[in-house]
Amino acid sequence: MASAEEKAPGESFRDRLVNGQSCSDCPEMVVISAGSFMMGSPPIEEGRSTTNPEPLHRVTIARPFAIGKFEVTFGEWDTCVAAGDCRRRPDDRGTGRGKQPVSGVTWNDVTNEFLPWLSRKTGKPYRLPTEAEWEYAARAGTTTPFWWGSSISTDLANYNGNFTYAGGSKGEYRQKALSVDSFAANPWGLYNVHGNVGEFVQDCWSDGPAPLDGLAWTAEDCHSGVHRGDGFDNVPSYLRSAGRWVFPDSASSPALGFRLARSLYP
Repeated sequence: MASAEEKAPGESFRDRLVNGQSCSDCPEMVVISAGSFMMGSPPIEEGRSTTNPEPLHRVTIARPFAIGKFEVTFGEWDTCVAAGDCRRRPDDRGTGRGKQPVSGVTWNDVTNEFLPWLSRKTGKPYRLPTEAEWEYAARAGTTTPFWWGSSISTDLANYNGNFTYAGGSKGEYRQKALSVDSFAANPWGLYNVHGNVGEFVQDCWSDGPAPLDGLAWTAEDCHSGVHRGDGFDNVPSYLRSAGRWVFPDSASSPALGFRLARSLYP
């Protein structure tokens, strides 16, 4: 069986346990190739934020990496809780657990508990994607506000359908997250990069452009992170590939979760 490092871009895999046994409850990951892209949005893009800068600049991802095919689920989080490594068992607010995207956890919960637990379990370096990696993978080679084009409907993503974008029609407001395999995957095999739940990334918040090498923006005293993609309770303009939002590292939301990443090479 080919290792993750031997997989071709677009192929998915699950890591094995450190003892070599298969791990059916480990997250399914997709290999993303190295490459260069224009991060951010042009000044003419509808809905472009004036308070959360989206500077247009070229970023180069030097090495392939892996990113979660799906948002992390309640079921995956509950496995960490059962192991005694994650202390918080967040409320699903009646949506059910299993394949529903986990929410109600903080950036600190994710980085201090879930990621170290999964890394110990598999022996692999799990982390959050950098902001640049997230946008690169979400865009999947596209330059439009959403991977499928310039407009949006609630047949394509889960958001507050009482609002419209770029001449689109109003649609359904479901008022809750849906299962992580809802809707179509983007061209690189990732589900729900727009809507459902927003997703924490690795970076500290910065008004400046993300590093040109695709690494995370870091700070010695960081208490505010970034989330991308936005969730079921927000307007469609917030779901754009370039949309970025600041959030305290100790706060949580029923419409905010995360997607995993891991390095493939040292």
